[in-house]
Amino acid sequence: MPGSRIAALGHYQPTRVLTNDDLATMVDTSDEWIRRRTGIATRRIAAPEESVTDMAAAAASKALAASGLEPADIGLITVATCSAVDRCPSIAAQVAGRLGLPAPVAFDLNNGCAGFCTALACADHSLRAGAARHALVIGAEKMSDVTDWTDRRTCVLLGDGAGAAVLSAAAEEGIGPVCWGSDPTRGDAVRLAGDWHPRFAQEGQTVFRWATGELPAIVREACARAGLTPADLAGVVTHQANLRIIDAVVRQLDLPESTVIAHDVVESGNTSAASVPLALSKLTERGELPSGAPVLLLAFGGGLSWAGQVVTCP
Repeated sequence: MPGSRIAALGHYQPTRVLTNDDLATMVDTSDEWIRRRTGIATRRIAAPEESVTDMAAAAASKALAASGLEPADIGLITVATCSAVDRCPSIAAQVAGRLGLPAPVAFDLNNGCAGFCTALACADHSLRAGAARHALVIGAEKMSDVTDWTDRRTCVLLGDGAGAAVLSAAAEEGIGPVCWGSDPTRGDAVRLAGDWHPRFAQEGQTVFRWATGELPAIVREACARAGLTPADLAGVVTHQANLRIIDAVVRQLDLPESTVIAHDVVESGNTSAASVPLALSKLTERGELPSGAPVLLLAFGGGLSWAGQVVTCP
């Protein structure tokens, strides 16, 4: 097949909601301070016994059920994560076992917050090459495990969750050419610092300036590679890092008022590699993005890396 498409989506979030007022009892902060700087109101926090594998499997199970495929149909499974504790077997292999996938190629991919869009491109390339006919691509993070709960600059940002997409080989291209890369000179701008129990850290102003200065051009390039302009987009789903970054980037794109912009960061916080599939799945589930509509996916983060592509909604 000359292309691939997203056949179905699914997502999962833990039940515990951590509000800004809750955080104000833990560190020197306030609801007003957090909303003004980040736009975040709440985030979901996984239970101590809930793992990245648990959340990835829950989201993947929903996506697989929605696709109408059988476990044996999935020839490739990949999980984008930077917070998983398990090194080997991979989270992907563990999820494959839980879902009863008989013999897929299974691997994890760590590209920080840009992980899902990077993994989506890798799976798309594999399907185009004929290495598989159907794939599961998952973004799953337990960022609460790598949060420094004494640092008010970062602990207010992070949340847990997972999102998943089933990809199928297709006669028509439903996933556009990827626009991806990195700036290693800014590799420390977003990082997990430490050895066996790292903590999330970032240079907030560096990330903000880079994102608002560079991302609009990356969006236009991803659209051009898909034969579109930003004005053709029905939706824009960026990494849900910070509402101020999202709004600043969107303002530079001259989008029509009808374009749907993902603002899941307000209720979910920054879920790293899970943020794009989580937001996309929610918008699709609510019917805010019609089937067949072109949507830009764009993620950026540790490395400093980025990846984005235009996809057709399932």
